[in-house]
Amino acid sequence: MDRRLSYSPVLRICEPCNARFSPLRLGVNVDHVATLRNARGGRNPDPVRAALLAIEAGADGITAHLREDRRHIRDEDMARLKAEISKPLNFEMAATDDMMRISLATRPHAVCLVPERRQEVTTEGGLDVVGQHNALAPYIARLNDAGIRVSLFIAADPAQIEMAARLRAPVIEIHTGAWCDAVVDGHTEKADAEWKRIVAGAKLAKDAGLEVHAGHGLDYATAETIAALPDIMELNIGYYMIGEALFVGLAETVRSMRAAMDRGRSRA
Repeated sequence: MDRRLSYSPVLRICEPCNARFSPLRLGVNVDHVATLRNARGGRNPDPVRAALLAIEAGADGITAHLREDRRHIRDEDMARLKAEISKPLNFEMAATDDMMRISLATRPHAVCLVPERRQEVTTEGGLDVVGQHNALAPYIARLNDAGIRVSLFIAADPAQIEMAARLRAPVIEIHTGAWCDAVVDGHTEKADAEWKRIVAGAKLAKDAGLEVHAGHGLDYATAETIAALPDIMELNIGYYMIGEALFVGLAETVRSMRAAMDRGRSRA
């Protein structure tokens, strides 16, 4: 079966309100299951097992970031994810020749190009596609030619969005970290400003013919809020969900996140 067909444009039903609305996909990032495994070495906990459980609980796809330093996901994890999961695999990676070689060998449903620095704890911002367009263009072209859907992880900045469209990347993923951090920290003015950027950026991208995803720092509350934006078609969430899973289990966390997203989407 061609896994690229697994994202079907069906309508969901919101049970509490019986409302019909366009779908919002949930991609579950399993990087930090691998982080926990790597803290002691060995094989457990297994990120592939986590991915299978997340799909069973309602995830629409699985995201994994193969970093150059292999701090969490490893090469063999990517190969096993592609072989064993029944939903689309979103391969996050830096735009390097080594990662291109691995992605072309793995043949995931999608590749999300992300910025990467060895010193960072997590991805700190979006790609500078304006400043790096000449370097990114051949990677995007090769992935497009291979039939792998390309996404660019960028800030909700008009210049970045417009360049993403010019580079023929069919998808962007808006970096929501600054907004989420401001919400959690209670910085209302900053949160409002970041939210307005996201709303405007999502609309601009949709109008430019791009499919719009979002992710980074999302929890139940922020996922429910952003789900109400009709221009956004997918949320990719990992760290918060893996943390919550320690207390209530991964399946229950996925179901709760799906419910939060559906509540928000019903207001779109």
